[in-house]
Amino acid sequence: MENIQSAGPLSGLRVLELGQLIAGPFTTKTLGDLGAEIIKIEPPGTGDPLRQWRMLHEGTSVWWEVQSRNKQSVAVDLRRPEGQQIVRALAARVDILVENFRPGTLEGWGMSYEELAAENPGLILLRISGFGQTGPYRDQPGFGVVGEAMGGLRHLTGQPGQVPVRVGVSIGDTLAALHGTIGVLAALHERTHYGGRGQLVDIALYEAVFNCMESLLPEYSAFGAVREPAGSALPGITPSNAYPCLDGWVLVAGNGDSIFRRLMETIGRADLAQDPGLAHNDGRSKRAAEIDAAIGTWTQTLSIAQVLEALQRAHVPGGRIYTVADIARDPHYRARDMILSTETAQGLQLDVPGIVPKLSRTPGGIRMRAPRLGEDTDTLLGELGYGAEALQQLRAAGVIA
Repeated sequence: MENIQSAGPLSGLRVLELGQLIAGPFTTKTLGDLGAEIIKIEPPGTGDPLRQWRMLHEGTSVWWEVQSRNKQSVAVDLRRPEGQQIVRALAARVDILVENFRPGTLEGWGMSYEELAAENPGLILLRISGFGQTGPYRDQPGFGVVGEAMGGLRHLTGQPGQVPVRVGVSIGDTLAALHGTIGVLAALHERTHYGGRGQLVDIALYEAVFNCMESLLPEYSAFGAVREPAGSALPGITPSNAYPCLDGWVLVAGNGDSIFRRLMETIGRADLAQDPGLAHNDGRSKRAAEIDAAIGTWTQTLSIAQVLEALQRAHVPGGRIYTVADIARDPHYRARDMILSTETAQGLQLDVPGIVPKLSRTPGGIRMRAPRLGEDTDTLLGELGYGAEALQQLRAAGVIA
């Protein structure tokens, strides 16, 4: 299809971000990658704490360069009435406002949805919190790890009988952000086609995780079954597991009926390929240990490369377990522009993840580097009518930076 150079499919949308760290900012990062204008509010002095998280280069996290690309930074103290006035004025000029504070925080600043919508009836307000804006837990603090636990995910991670382990990234926050993005886009569609009014989008971290838990609840409802941790296997879907090789581990997903037969032929187990009791997934799942043992007996005599070559010839899905070093040198990542280069404000050349999702005609992109703290304060407040003298007074009072 035709691919035109564009500012992205969401070009023309203005988004005000009041969030910090991960869930809210990942939502706006996604919208910004797709072309929306993002105005990020940060507290003077410290800024978003993510600026100082994990590995730093010249005092700034390299994670910041991913999470805050395509954003403008306005440093405003939201605890001050003058700062709240500035943010309310900005909120009156945007399409979307994103926040991930504890419920009640915006209301305490005189920025409830009702108050903001009175000035901007088309405003869409995305609120991400641990437990949602209603319910008995609404006032409890909740980070992504708590949402992962309450949503049912943490119970399933790890080996049977051992301590549950985390996924390794902040998956609860990211799932909430992606659900928030979906909610915002749905609300935009409704606003465009059915009357022009905005609405509130309420995302709870635990609900975003729970929404991805597949058959967990209906199996409990129907059979009283409580799914337990299963290590690298996926219970009830056989075979799909990690298997030992001479030089590491390989993943094999042979759970399709015809794929399973090809896999068994490849490993020299024609008897299992032709066994009528293993023709379908329900029968295979009853004999998962036997099947896993057969595959492991084959893989442990070969290198990862040999296993993958054999699987590819048989059209059986399989893969090595990538480290970031594997990702960085993989030609497929490069061919699909999933590794892009950017330059930080300090002049560091940095590889960063590419744009997802990919649109053929109006692709997203990295239009600007992550901002320095308060880099766009004067410009954006100037648009609100603040003159040089007013800006100097606000800066002297510590309201802006």
